[in-house]
Amino acid sequence: MDHVEVTEDRISTDNTTRLVSSPSCGAISVFIGTTRDNFDGKKVLRLEYEAYVPMAKKKMMEICQQIRDKWNIHRIAMIHRIGVVPVEEASIVIAVSSPHRKESLEAVGYAIDTVKAVVPIWKKEIYGDESSAWKENKECAWKDTS
Repeated sequence: MDHVEVTEDRISTDNTTRLVSSPSCGAISVFIGTTRDNFDGKKVLRLEYEAYVPMAKKKMMEICQQIRDKWNIHRIAMIHRIGVVPVEEASIVIAVSSPHRKESLEAVGYAIDTVKAVVPIWKKEIYGDESSAWKENKECAWKDTS
């Protein structure tokens, strides 16, 4: 019932939502993470993602199980894009269905925070002057805290 994917293709929010839709559920909560055109006063042209795909998918499935352990959830879909992601396009789409909205809303929030903290996917921002910087998520479990 859970669908996890790491892809170089553009992510369809409609298709992702369809993966979790069910007549027994009254709620589908969706998080869409998109590329914005600025960071810290710099113009962002695009993002470039890299991943250790087998481990990323494994960690995403573990997050699905953690969600199921905490909430009454029907279906979960997590799709993360790698490669070049232009401004306004989705880097990640997470959809969660449940009988009632509270569970799916809480679960989708937990999902994105946990994906950013533990899934081995790395992001590089490309700026207007073609300079770039690898970005570390503040939630990242392996972040140097010294």
